[in-house]
Amino acid sequence: MLMISPYIALMKLRVVELLLVTTLPALFLAAEGIPTLDVTLATLIGGTLAAGAANAFNMIIESDIDQLMGRTSKRPIVNNQITENQALIFASVITVLSLGIFWIFTNPLATGLTVSAIAFYVFGYTVGLKRRTSQNIVWGGIAGCLPVLIGWAAVTNSLSWTAFWFFMVIFFWTPPHFWALAIKYRDDYEAAGIPMLPVVAPINKVAQQMWFHTIAMIVTSFLTLYSYGLPTWSYIVTALLGAFFAVQLRGLSQNQIDKQAGKIFHSSITYLSLYSVLLVVVVLI
Repeated sequence: MLMISPYIALMKLRVVELLLVTTLPALFLAAEGIPTLDVTLATLIGGTLAAGAANAFNMIIESDIDQLMGRTSKRPIVNNQITENQALIFASVITVLSLGIFWIFTNPLATGLTVSAIAFYVFGYTVGLKRRTSQNIVWGGIAGCLPVLIGWAAVTNSLSWTAFWFFMVIFFWTPPHFWALAIKYRDDYEAAGIPMLPVVAPINKVAQQMWFHTIAMIVTSFLTLYSYGLPTWSYIVTALLGAFFAVQLRGLSQNQIDKQAGKIFHSSITYLSLYSVLLVVVVLI
C-alpha cells in the first residue's frame, strides 16, 4: 500500500505556504485588481508543486546531514520511510507537472522563471552555497524571491519595477528570518558542518547583519508601494509593521538569546504575511 504522508513531508508544505503568501499579492498587483481564476489557480498549484519539488530534491541531497540534526532527523528519507530513488522519482514527476501547468495555463516567461527557481534552489543553494559560505542564505534566498516574479509574469507576461522591489523585500527579509532560526538551532547546524552565520560569527555580528537586512527590507517595502502609486495610509501601516519587527530585533543581543530568536522568527512571518495582505487590500480598495 502506497503511503502518501512521506511524500507530502518531502514537499515541506509549511515552507511553501510562505511562498504562496507572496505570490498572491503579486497576482493582484499585476492584474490591478482580481486576477482571473484560471491563472490564479494555475500559478498557486503550479507554484506549490515547483516549491515542493525543490524541497524534495533538497532532502535527497542533504539526507546525510539531515540525520545529524535533531530538527531534521525525522524526515522521511532519514527514517527510511521512502528511498532516495523513490523521492527522486516523485520530485521529478511533480517538477514536470508544475512546468506543464505553467506552460499550458500561463506563459513561457512564468514557466522559465519557475525552472530558474527550482534550479537555483537545488544547484545554487543546496549544492553550491549551503555547505560553503556563511552568506549561504543571503544569496540562496533568491530562489524564495522568484515566486513574486513568477506571479507577476503569469498575469502580464512581463516584469515591472513594482515586481522588482517586491522581489527585493523578500530578498532582504530572508536572512533575518532564517538567521533567527539558525540561532535557535545553531548546535544542530554546527554538528552538521553547515556554516550558517550564527554558527561562525559572534551574536553581535549576527545582530548587525540582521539589522542591515531589516532596514533594507523596510525601505524596499516603501519602494514597492511608491512604484505602484499606493496611498499614504499604506505607508503608515508599513511603518507600523516595520516598527513591530524592529522591536523584536532590538532584544537579540541581550539575555535569553534563543528565546528572542524564536520571537524574531515568528515576527518575520507576521511582517511578511501582513504586508502581503496590505498589498491585496490596497489594490482591491
